[in-house]
Amino acid sequence: MREIFEDVCFLGNKILIPTRKLPRLYTTSMALAQFRLYQKNCVLLLSRALVGEVTLDPQVGSATVPLSRRVRLGQSWRVRRYSELGGQEKGPNTGAVVNSLVPKCALTHLLPLHESQASLEDLDGAPPLSPFEEISDEEAVQIVAPPPLPPVSLSLRDYVNQSETLSVLVHLGVDLSKLETRRNVGSMLLRMEVQHLQERLLFLRDLGLQNPQLGPLLTRNPFILTETVDNLRARVLYLQSKRFSSEDVGSMVCRAPYMLNFSVQRLDNRLGFYQTLLGLSPHKTRDMVTRLPRLLCGSLEPVKENLKVCELEFGFRPNEIQHIVTRIPKVLTANKKRLTETFDYVHNTMAIPHALIVKFPQVLNGSLLRIRERHLFLQYLGKAHYDPEQSGYVPLDRLVSLPDSEFCSKLASASPQDFELFQKTL
Repeated sequence: MREIFEDVCFLGNKILIPTRKLPRLYTTSMALAQFRLYQKNCVLLLSRALVGEVTLDPQVGSATVPLSRRVRLGQSWRVRRYSELGGQEKGPNTGAVVNSLVPKCALTHLLPLHESQASLEDLDGAPPLSPFEEISDEEAVQIVAPPPLPPVSLSLRDYVNQSETLSVLVHLGVDLSKLETRRNVGSMLLRMEVQHLQERLLFLRDLGLQNPQLGPLLTRNPFILTETVDNLRARVLYLQSKRFSSEDVGSMVCRAPYMLNFSVQRLDNRLGFYQTLLGLSPHKTRDMVTRLPRLLCGSLEPVKENLKVCELEFGFRPNEIQHIVTRIPKVLTANKKRLTETFDYVHNTMAIPHALIVKFPQVLNGSLLRIRERHLFLQYLGKAHYDPEQSGYVPLDRLVSLPDSEFCSKLASASPQDFELFQKTL
């Protein structure tokens, strides 16, 4: 059901109160009960707001009331005035009945304020409107009913115009098409009050996140809206107690949206796990987590597996592993197969020793295809020298990080066209 409201226009210090007919939108007992309550509120509002006298003008079809402030009223209202002694309704000729449901009201009498204020008890005694009351064709045409909401839908698009919460999320750039495919997320957002949403958005803004960042964050993790503000604040305070700056916390939440869904105890266990397992100092642990915050909320199985691979299969010593993961934390969460293939090509094909890989651990995070193409091109030119003690050696970090144009000009001393022609031969 949609309540119909209408702004009342100012005329100097007076206000026009509409007395048109009310369209028969209320056809159920529940709707009638709500409308009677709305009648009470309208009369109560008038009794508090009206000052002076009320004049009904049949030409204007409204009541002119001296008033110093703006009032919002419904499209129609019904006021009955009872006699102070007997409580009986007076006829329309005496100006005692003000009924907006009676067509073409011709009342022009001047009603004092104390006589026009109907009490709530009098309204309770008024006969209820019948949901089966017949209406004319003209009145039926004037009925404007909002389109009904579908009881079941596969898309949140059908509810955006009626849900203020969904409208706010759309304005923030949240991709509802992704959220509606996730289990129970659509119903959660439809039940969420906009005030509940605003409190969490204000909290995220206090962390330093801007509006363009809120949309992608909520698209990836809408469940952060189910957390209480007190819990979110407690987790942020814990990270700050571990000497994470406010800017670092905001950046970590933006890059790892699920981080604040973890309890304080779980965050503490994660930090202790990395510090103990890798033998890192608190400063190095904090720096590693800041650079890769998903270490706090991701699975620990890939981390444990990659550490075993680095030690048992690759042959790195614990201190070398410690140096590699502090420089390139992504090694801990990299795909095991890709990591193994990259190390095998660099160490066995390119003949790069362990010490040089530890010095330039970026090579383990590089693309195997790029490393292979560039190594073969340098080998074709006779410039595949990676030993720092040799003249004209090629640093491994620049081999994997430079774009093609700079690689050709600075490392290969060739044109990009030559490199492209060589790539076609592979």
